[in-house]
Amino acid sequence: MRRAVCPGSFDPVTRGHLDVVRRAAGLFDEVVVAVGTNPSKNRLFEPDERLAMLERACAEWDNVRVDGFRGLLTTYCQDNDVVAIVKGLRGAGDFEYELPMAHMNSSLTGVDTVFLPTDPQWSFLSSSLVKEVAGLGGDVSAFVPDFVLERLTERLAERQAERRTRGA
Repeated sequence: MRRAVCPGSFDPVTRGHLDVVRRAAGLFDEVVVAVGTNPSKNRLFEPDERLAMLERACAEWDNVRVDGFRGLLTTYCQDNDVVAIVKGLRGAGDFEYELPMAHMNSSLTGVDTVFLPTDPQWSFLSSSLVKEVAGLGGDVSAFVPDFVLERLTERLAERQAERRTRGA
């Protein structure tokens, strides 16, 4: 079985992420969407929330599963018989950022990285941008699944209420 991993923080999952997962699912026998958890980073959603949203978002693909990991992605790859890391590239900047990591990962474990160019309709999309636009009241409904939009809206309202409470 040829297993690949699509790693990320997915905070939150976007339609751009899902496009890459869908395409990877057509190339490999199994795709693991691996949610990295780093306790030192401040995320909008907790790891279990991101996992749950991804499980729902990826439910339509029989050969895709969702898992979490801590530490090095290469360790996860070795422990789970992963033959390839799949990364979506939005542009040259992503390539410049991802290429050294791909070389390091290959040097550490021999696991290759497969780069998939992002569908042009999602080439500007990132979780950070979605959070920023939504936080400022913009409509991001075209960029995330409906259930993610609902949870994103709720979480941003919770954070805004917390800020008001602290400021009062």
